Amino acid sequence: MGTATAAPGVVSVEDVNDRQQNVLVFSPAMNRPIPVQIIRAADRATPRPTMYLLNGSGGGPNESGWDVQTDAVNFLRGKDINVVTPFGGANSYYTDWVRTDAVLGFNKWQTFLNEELPPVIEEFLGANGNRTLVGVSMSGTSVLNLAIAKPGFWNNVASFSGCAQTSDPIGQEFVRLTVENWGGGQSVENMWGPRNGPLWRVNDPLVNADRLRGTAVYLTTGSGIAAAPHDTPSDRRVQEGRIPLPVQIAFGGPIEAAIRFCTVNLANRLHELNIPVTVDDRPVGTHSWGYWEDDLHRSWPFLAQSVGSHMN
Repeated sequence: MGTATAAPGVVSVEDVNDRQQNVLVFSPAMNRPIPVQIIRAADRATPRPTMYLLNGSGGGPNESGWDVQTDAVNFLRGKDINVVTPFGGANSYYTDWVRTDAVLGFNKWQTFLNEELPPVIEEFLGANGNRTLVGVSMSGTSVLNLAIAKPGFWNNVASFSGCAQTSDPIGQEFVRLTVENWGGGQSVENMWGPRNGPLWRVNDPLVNADRLRGTAVYLTTGSGIAAAPHDTPSDRRVQEGRIPLPVQIAFGGPIEAAIRFCTVNLANRLHELNIPVTVDDRPVGTHSWGYWEDDLHRSWPFLAQSVGSHMN
């Protein structure tokens, strides 16, 4: 497994097919190898950009990620872009925690994603240094904070249904629910310390929106109102029994309505700062994978243009 002083690097590679690989990348910050799913660019005649596609609060294992909940693999296989999806980090907000949590473990994801993983995996892929960062739900907050923590590193960032407020009482309670109630974490204060401490504001995208200047920003949100085709029995995920439809509507509706409040506030703040932002404010939709699958398709021209990929 290595030691905390070892350099980040590829530990092992498993070929899934001609384009997909499962790679273990050692993280010195977390002192463990991190599983990473890879989709190589369709055309590798020249170096291609890289999309870092983050999973939501489930972290990816147990059929909780993009690969099984959406058509992302098939959709992105046809693109001239490398796709990198780390596995793990459930309910961690993909951030650096101040202390180990008895349930959620030792998390230094911001260091891994901003410092350790990109040079290793982009050399492995023969990438060209252009990169986009896409997150959904919990990681929709994370991708904004990752871009804010390292201005200019990411060509663009896309947040699908991510709450951009974390340090006000409403935002703090939403984060607490994600970490403790839904994630079973010991204490949300193991993440950013006491709620009146400085790290909550450091990790609040709304407070630090000015640091997104120079990064292309794409935001999506639904209204929380259930609608066809995804909030009906015809949705593939409902048919496969991945989530009971009454739960998706009863819980996913209010969650998405709250996230729309956060998203509109961030969009307004970016407008005040004269920072360009593209907002897909859907009139309907709960907090659910069907809409995020659609978001990935609709955002592709924006993402491709920002990193110089073909829009095929």
